[in-house]
Amino acid sequence: MELSSKSEYALLALLELANCYPRNESLQIQQIALLQNIPNRYLEQLLATLRRGGLIKSIRGSKGGYILARDPQQITLLDVLNCIEGVETILTDDTTSKTTESKIIQDVWYEARQAANSVWQKYTLQDLCELRDSRRQIQFMYYI
Repeated sequence: MELSSKSEYALLALLELANCYPRNESLQIQQIALLQNIPNRYLEQLLATLRRGGLIKSIRGSKGGYILARDPQQITLLDVLNCIEGVETILTDDTTSKTTESKIIQDVWYEARQAANSVWQKYTLQDLCELRDSRRQIQFMYYI
């Protein structure tokens, strides 16, 4: 199991929007791209997907850009993955397997995915922001 670059970029963009959420500020694509080193064209596609998925809103006008559609504490990482990957991350039980061995492998894979999903469901964008801030503080302390 590996986090796709598409999902990682989406999470990075959402973290930038989560930073602005308390001040009710929007960010433009160019700002997010610059802050997180994400190609503009790729980011445009990701933000469009996140908007269609109801995780962000776009604001028109000269001070327009993107904002989170709801509080960062209410957006889980599983919400983001489901939106970006386009499918429910939790696997369905496949009864088309022909051999006992295939069924066993699928059962174990299903259990592993459920465990991963429970971790993704446990963390919110707010949690990631807090983890980032605490790590930055620790790094800063070493340079004093």
